[in-house]
Amino acid sequence: MVESELEQLNPKFHPQTPPPPKDPITGDASTTTTTTGTQNSNLTIEEMEEKFAAYVRHDVYGTMGRGGLPWTEKVLLGMALVMVVPVRVVLATAVLVVYYLICRLCTMFSDPNREDEQEDYANMRGWRRAVIVQSGKFLARCMLFVLGFYSIEESYRNPCSDNKLNTEAECNDQSEEPERPGAIVSNHISYLDILYHMSSSFPSFVAKRSVGKLPLVGLISKCLGCVYVQRESKSSDFKGVSGVVNERIQEAHQNKFAPMMLLFPEGTTTNGDFLLPFKTGAFLSKAPVLPVILRYPYQRFSPAWDTISGVRHVIYLLCQFVNYIEVTRLPVYYPSQQEKDDPKLYAENVRRLMAREGNLILSDIGLAEKRVYHAALNGMFCQR
Repeated sequence: MVESELEQLNPKFHPQTPPPPKDPITGDASTTTTTTGTQNSNLTIEEMEEKFAAYVRHDVYGTMGRGGLPWTEKVLLGMALVMVVPVRVVLATAVLVVYYLICRLCTMFSDPNREDEQEDYANMRGWRRAVIVQSGKFLARCMLFVLGFYSIEESYRNPCSDNKLNTEAECNDQSEEPERPGAIVSNHISYLDILYHMSSSFPSFVAKRSVGKLPLVGLISKCLGCVYVQRESKSSDFKGVSGVVNERIQEAHQNKFAPMMLLFPEGTTTNGDFLLPFKTGAFLSKAPVLPVILRYPYQRFSPAWDTISGVRHVIYLLCQFVNYIEVTRLPVYYPSQQEKDDPKLYAENVRRLMAREGNLILSDIGLAEKRVYHAALNGMFCQR
């Protein structure tokens, strides 16, 4: 979810859009943000939903999960809170603790890799690494099962065989001798995305630095080989993170024993129906990428983490007895020389391919608009 910061990691690829005017006293863009929030607060809920369609919830729980519920839904929620949620909490905690103990055992008497203020066990080899990876995949799948994802529908699509690529030359470019991708590129809908990718390929990913300090989860993230960033930091530390990410992608591309990087180039989550503009962080290394498209079909509660709060989302997710996930895997995408020379072109071509194959709607809004939408919705609910 912090892929949005990767756009800023390399100064050569800054967006061409000029930054908003800064306040002459504070030096930030707070005045512009306030003005934008005021403008959006004057819009009706229908107008905001049309403007920020990529973040609008369409399940029975309504906007921000605060919509009015029919009595039947309230009865189901009450029953689930009493009979289902306690069991799932206990089982999920047990899975987490078991994997933590496995990671603790495998990392005992082993020094982590420390580079550019990073700390991880991604370069661990031998039986220790094998145990961490295989048990991690199995227990991540167990965690999904506990959360109601009893089966996962996976499909493999080849655009060449479906005659969906634009030109024969484009198809030929993607039919070269197979190479290992350096990164998995996925659309981003929920924190559940990471659990699926853990169960499937056990990649490294970018996380906030605070994640590495959390009880239990901190050690697990280090065993995954997470690259840590400080989201609010504006120091030159970002350059170090950029270098680590690109080195990891290149290493994964060239070394089959190195973990691949998982990157969400949209920079934030959506409701699952849209695909936001891609940041170039995943494409700066010029290595091939593996596009993966996720969907969460639902009847009552949508697992998408868009405008709903984290606590409310977890409770509703635990209350829903059955959850669904559909995965579409595309072939490894090999960039042309033109795409290698232009990461923005590379990112946009992969984005359009994923949108076409996943039946996703292309959107031109991003994280900034999501924050504006959240602020406007919070203002509306506070006024009620």
